[in-house]
Amino acid sequence: MIHLLFATIMAEILVIVLLLFRTPFRKLIIMGLDHMKRGKGPVIVTTVAGTILVLFASTVSTVVTLRRRDEDPAAINPTDQLLFVRTLLDASLLGFILFLGLLMDRLHNYIRELRLLRKTIEAAKKQKRSFDDAKNEKLKAAEKEINSLKSKISSLETECVAKKEEAKTSQSKADALKKQSEGLLLEYDRLLEDNQNIRSQLEELNSDWQE
Repeated sequence: MIHLLFATIMAEILVIVLLLFRTPFRKLIIMGLDHMKRGKGPVIVTTVAGTILVLFASTVSTVVTLRRRDEDPAAINPTDQLLFVRTLLDASLLGFILFLGLLMDRLHNYIRELRLLRKTIEAAKKQKRSFDDAKNEKLKAAEKEINSLKSKISSLETECVAKKEEAKTSQSKADALKKQSEGLLLEYDRLLEDNQNIRSQLEELNSDWQE
């Protein structure tokens, strides 16, 4: 019985140690524990744990009974002392087995939660990375559009300056033509006046000749 309890304790300690360190055996143990917690595994584990707990309670009850018997000096004998030590050892080993089993179960749950948390963090990082990439692509597209708009604006400004220069040239030409037309009008008025003067003189000459 003691050899079996010691072997169980050593196996549990080995499993706990392998769970604590990242080794290739760790994945195998986690897969085995995951498989044990599926289907009929939990029922079997609960049955075994319940049996060990009943044995532990029975052994503790025996230890308490032997302890009370040892309080009577007249009832003390070597056989009872040996039985008390043996029963106490069995109770300690059974309690240690239960404790290590609980520790192993909690450690397995924590490792699973840690793996899920890491996966969640990695997924969040990937999502953030994709979001940053999309944001950078949008920024690059916006920068390209801004650069194209800037080039269009500069070309429009150049065209506007050219149009202004052309308008100024046209305005100066129009002013020159206006001044030229005003001069021509003045010249026309002068010629018209000269023509009238010449006609009046011709009429006077004709009247003189007729006389």
